[in-house]
Amino acid sequence: MNVERIVSIISIIIGVWMWGDANALDIRDFGAIGDGNHIDSPAINAAIEQAASQGETVVVPAGVWLCYSVHLKSGVTLRLEKGAVLKAAVVTEDEGYDEAEPNRSHYQDFGHSHWHNSLLWGERLHDVTIEGEGLIDGTGVLSRGEPRRGYTGKPQANKALALRDCQRVTIRGVSFLNCGHFALLLTGVDDLLIENVLTDTNRDGFDIDCCERVVIRNCRVNTPNDDAIVLKCSYALGWPKPTTDVLIENCEVSGYDAGSMLSGEKTQNTLKAPDGDGPTGRIKLGTESNGGFRRITIRNCTFTHCRGLALETVDGAKMEDVDVSNLMMTDICNSPIYIRLGDRMRAPEGFPPSSVENIRLRNIKVVDADSRYACLIAGEEGHPVKNVRIENLEVEFRGGLTLEDVSEQRGSNPFFFKGEQKSANSDQSQNRKRGSSMFRYPEPSAHGIQPAWGFSISHAENIRLKNVRLSTKQYDERPCFYLENTKRVKRNKLQITNHK
Repeated sequence: MNVERIVSIISIIIGVWMWGDANALDIRDFGAIGDGNHIDSPAINAAIEQAASQGETVVVPAGVWLCYSVHLKSGVTLRLEKGAVLKAAVVTEDEGYDEAEPNRSHYQDFGHSHWHNSLLWGERLHDVTIEGEGLIDGTGVLSRGEPRRGYTGKPQANKALALRDCQRVTIRGVSFLNCGHFALLLTGVDDLLIENVLTDTNRDGFDIDCCERVVIRNCRVNTPNDDAIVLKCSYALGWPKPTTDVLIENCEVSGYDAGSMLSGEKTQNTLKAPDGDGPTGRIKLGTESNGGFRRITIRNCTFTHCRGLALETVDGAKMEDVDVSNLMMTDICNSPIYIRLGDRMRAPEGFPPSSVENIRLRNIKVVDADSRYACLIAGEEGHPVKNVRIENLEVEFRGGLTLEDVSEQRGSNPFFFKGEQKSANSDQSQNRKRGSSMFRYPEPSAHGIQPAWGFSISHAENIRLKNVRLSTKQYDERPCFYLENTKRVKRNKLQITNHK
């Protein structure tokens, strides 16, 4: 038997093993048309229902399949073949998406608290797979905020894929475009794999909330108006479940114009996200943070034309054992590194304060970073950030700011609170009343232009910097370091270059 024949047989075996062709149901056999005009979600749901009883795969072949809500089921693989577009359908007088279920929590916004009002959704499922080379497209249909009833009275949707309380979920190979509030909202999903997924959307990419044992690898996520890959541990399940044992590796995040990553153009016409700062598109822990973050690993990732790495806990969560390594960042529009322990406290009364301990960042290179906010580490009075080790860090800042730039904002910037300087109404009850107000929202811009261009560290203990190279492209009048209310900040093998 020749080599070509052996390779051919092996390819067939691998194909059957990967795709499960022996037990595949074609949605066309259930009445789906795929012409971009006919509503195909009833046929797809019928195929999924049958597959759930027989443990089979549902195949979506090439075509444009207009859909309202698709109901995922346990034990079913939904495969979108190359050329398949699962397209969100426009609400009409007669048809729309599933209603949002009653709110189970009052500590996060509408989008984080509902799953049924989505293009694809499932609840209390196990062994679910979405795979293939197809596209899930919400362009012009999926809402970027709270979906409201249209003039027809039919409900809209604001997410591409939402899962709640599920186990053993795989999302592999598919692409997502313009998916509204979230491309993926995965809450209470344990044993989760997201692999080789391209997402190019107009708000959040991956929201991984209250999930355990998660691997996200080889993904590209472009989100100019919100976070790309974000871990959360909200109160959406009605109790504080942590997000633990997460690996994010070999991923690319960016803030190019929405849709231009998928098209290959990578345009940069969007200069600001809705909050007024530059494109978002980053990897972040937080903002919703009740249950805790534990054993989080982020490695071998790139950030391009977006914000920097953000590690935030502000609602009572304990963040511990976070290991970040081998990052490359280019064209960063705010702090390359932002570690924030805050006291927003969107949580039940009596909830413990937030805490941050044991963070390790190493082998990070940053080129062309905004200098306004520096690398920023900020705790709270009486609740310091503890035990952060940063080594082998190289950051090139843009520079060019003056001491006057810092002084001019005092008294004029309502969001400025460096160190202990905050608004008069910052007690815990006011924070709860203010809820999602930007006044307490953890973002580098909320701290104002910092009095240093390299590092600004406040309310922190046992911070170690080793083998750190900091430079500016233009001379900056501010010093490189600013420390306030800190203990045991150690700096070894620093190289500082402030170009004149």
